[in-house]
Amino acid sequence: MAQRPVVLVVGGGYVGLYTALRLQKKLSRGRAEIVVVDPQPHMTYQPFLPEAAAGSVEPRHVVVPLRRTLPRCRVVTGAVTGLSHAEKRARIAPLEGEPYELRYDVLVMAAGSVARTLPIPGLAEHGIGFKNVGEAIYLRNHVLARLDAASSTDDPEVRRRALTFTFVGGGYAGVEAFAELEDMARYAITHYYPRLSTADMRWVLVEAMGRILPEVDLDMAAWTVKQLTARGMDVRLNTRLESVTDCHVRLSDGDEFNSDTLVWTAGTKPNPMLKETDLPVDERGRVVCEPTLQVRGLPDAWSAGDLAAVPDLTKESPGATTAPNAQHAVRQAKRLADNIVAVLEGHEPEPYRHSYAGSVASLGLHKGVAQVYGVKLKGWPAWFMHRTYHVSRVPTFNRKARVVADWTLAAVFRREVISLGQLQDPRREFVEAANTGRTGSLPPPSAEDKAQSGSLRAS
Repeated sequence: MAQRPVVLVVGGGYVGLYTALRLQKKLSRGRAEIVVVDPQPHMTYQPFLPEAAAGSVEPRHVVVPLRRTLPRCRVVTGAVTGLSHAEKRARIAPLEGEPYELRYDVLVMAAGSVARTLPIPGLAEHGIGFKNVGEAIYLRNHVLARLDAASSTDDPEVRRRALTFTFVGGGYAGVEAFAELEDMARYAITHYYPRLSTADMRWVLVEAMGRILPEVDLDMAAWTVKQLTARGMDVRLNTRLESVTDCHVRLSDGDEFNSDTLVWTAGTKPNPMLKETDLPVDERGRVVCEPTLQVRGLPDAWSAGDLAAVPDLTKESPGATTAPNAQHAVRQAKRLADNIVAVLEGHEPEPYRHSYAGSVASLGLHKGVAQVYGVKLKGWPAWFMHRTYHVSRVPTFNRKARVVADWTLAAVFRREVISLGQLQDPRREFVEAANTGRTGSLPPPSAEDKAQSGSLRAS
């Protein structure tokens, strides 16, 4: 290994950020060069995305800037397009400029996951994802724009289609987004849309399994379904999305309806860039790891988080691996960084062991469900637990303070429910003005314009 080893961290998400943060803290200046590569210059704290979409948290406050948080690391905004650990070199495609090769000594594979989609007709063209802050902002604007459209028309079919919101996937991300956005839309209609009634809205959650929220006990999941249905929301279990074409949704239970909104939150899969590496993967495409978080057979390569198959030492069943969630990712990053430091200092790494503490979820303002260390909470206590837990986990004091300030202001003033539709196509008016000045007449509407007028948008 070189005198000043290069530690390459692929990915700036939970594992990447927390690992680099701990390495720069524990390694003396000059002991190693830490290089963090990610397509985005920030880490997204995904548990706050539903609240960002609902307007309870400022979107900028759910992202953590990498350069500000990692001053002793080299941050590269780009993508790793190929990696040969046998040669210890990675191919980097920066945001701009020519790709280049980077040689390293220690690898941390933390590229995370991407949305797991299915070959459903129309999904790629019309679905909206919910994994990053851009999608959260878009979905917030889209829902509010649909309320505006419904309030501004006398056509009952246009209004019905605009006020029908379809979500696919009953995990935590899907249920939280579903409940938070309905809560926001209900508030908006009650206070600002006298021509609309909350009874005009239709919110449909489609889940292929026979239950939602697999992270909690069945009775808690059933209670959540009961709470959602009491709000007039439609929860379809053992049901699949079959197609979505021209705003027309078809479900496996035979139901069909028109909907301007389709949100896809049906699971994730390991980052496909792993196919461009020589790291060992299992049948699900995850990096095969030892309990110490070292990649199997590669002592200088480490991995954790969503794309890693890490043995779960707290379970007796053979082959059990840790769940792909933020709770494990943050704790694995701490152990991973400590193990890298130990190996650099000539010591043996320690295995990762952590019992799953439980889960917390928000179902809208002052509503939630939680199961932590066997203790089950519902309603306001669960909602408070959700906020307390996640504000303690979001990295940096700066972000903690800003999130708490957002919540405090929201408790004092009315909720902001304005749609900033121009964010989706900020150059539209300027381009139209420029084209008008050149031709003397308005250009024909583009496909983008037609999409914004009410049809479903691709994520």
